[in-house]
Amino acid sequence: MKATLSNVRVFDTEHLTEPTTVTIDGDVIGTPHGGPGTADTIDGAGATLLPGLFDAHVHLNAPPELAALAGHGITTALDMACWPRNKTDSFRGHIPDIRSAGLPAIGPGGNHARMPGMPTEAILTDPAQAETFVADRVAEGSDYIKIVIEADLLGQATIDAVIAAGKAHGKLTVAHASALDAYRRAVRAGADIITHVPRDGVLDPDTIAQMREQQQAAVPTLAMMEAVITAVALPGEEYTYSRDSVTALHTGGIPVLAGTDAFAGPAPIPNPVPHGPGLHHELELLVDAGLSTAEALQAATVLPARHFGLTDRGTIRPGQRADLLLIDGDPLHDITRTRAIRRIWSAGTEVTPRPA
Repeated sequence: MKATLSNVRVFDTEHLTEPTTVTIDGDVIGTPHGGPGTADTIDGAGATLLPGLFDAHVHLNAPPELAALAGHGITTALDMACWPRNKTDSFRGHIPDIRSAGLPAIGPGGNHARMPGMPTEAILTDPAQAETFVADRVAEGSDYIKIVIEADLLGQATIDAVIAAGKAHGKLTVAHASALDAYRRAVRAGADIITHVPRDGVLDPDTIAQMREQQQAAVPTLAMMEAVITAVALPGEEYTYSRDSVTALHTGGIPVLAGTDAFAGPAPIPNPVPHGPGLHHELELLVDAGLSTAEALQAATVLPARHFGLTDRGTIRPGQRADLLLIDGDPLHDITRTRAIRRIWSAGTEVTPRPA
């Protein structure tokens, strides 16, 4: 496809530009003057052009979830647990672009170990198992290594060993941690990305300082924290702890990425976070936690691209993937305007928007 989008205000990672022109040349953003060939001209009429959005934490189970993500402007989705390999591979090569952890490392006896069909090879009981687990995930094509830290089901030595093995294999490492103790152990192990935030207390300054020193990033999944607290809160759990932890991470200089923990299928909570709309709600929750609207947009564009090593996307400039989202209104004034989608392109292919 070749197209010229005229009279659009581009989000440049901090501001909206004056009305300008952006070209789509095949699957990438073209130069201002374009190249040979006939281009369709689309008058943006002053609408806002965003980079295609990331959801930095989803779970995929069936093809309709891809359409739901794409139809809400999500052009890259980062799956955080999917197995077996043929199922994971079935989601690749479509719209949106999918990356996956494949099978996660978990401890014995917890909620994750009781998930239907969970392979026994995911359950680690000794640090010596870490190298084989990670090597198998790398052989299967996992894009990053995921470890689930629940209560005390995994010892610190095992957590450390999985993270170290992942890094030795050149893979980004992601740790699930939704309680204070689990979060501190994920930080101690040096996981590159920590997903979720505590529901049982607010992160302390020392933990955040250690994250800053180790250059770790956070994917809070506030939408899921809110859903869990609303549905099945345990004694001592409050959504305000999760929200205030995000505030503390942000003010402490930790990169905050937008992810939802969206999933479908058999649900452990009555109202799981939906694929697609959940990301727009996540942006609203991030703003409520203290991020500016520009920072919330960065959390769903340039920051996940940077921290997951996908440097061919996340911004609007020549040579980048033509992942684009045309919306009505000014999201820097009102973050809910990201829901007002007019048109979507994923690697230059137009996608039909879905109702907000």
